[in-house]
Amino acid sequence: MSKVVVIGIPGEPGLWMADLGNGTVTPLNEVTGDLATVNGFRKLGSTFVNNIDLAIAVTSVEDVFAGHVDS
Repeated sequence: MSKVVVIGIPGEPGLWMADLGNGTVTPLNEVTGDLATVNGFRKLGSTFVNNIDLAIAVTSVEDVFAGHVDS
């Protein structure tokens, strides 16, 4: 099972790496290879999802703990 997730959010120019095992999130300042390719598509408006079964962007931590899902 994967323990690292790369995240890109609309409006955020860069990518982030969430290391679930260590409980950290860090910016990815440089990407190469296939990751750079799909990041280029993302910048054009495409979405790329691989091995994720739930991803929800909300406006605040409070919304997460209240069980809200932005629509």
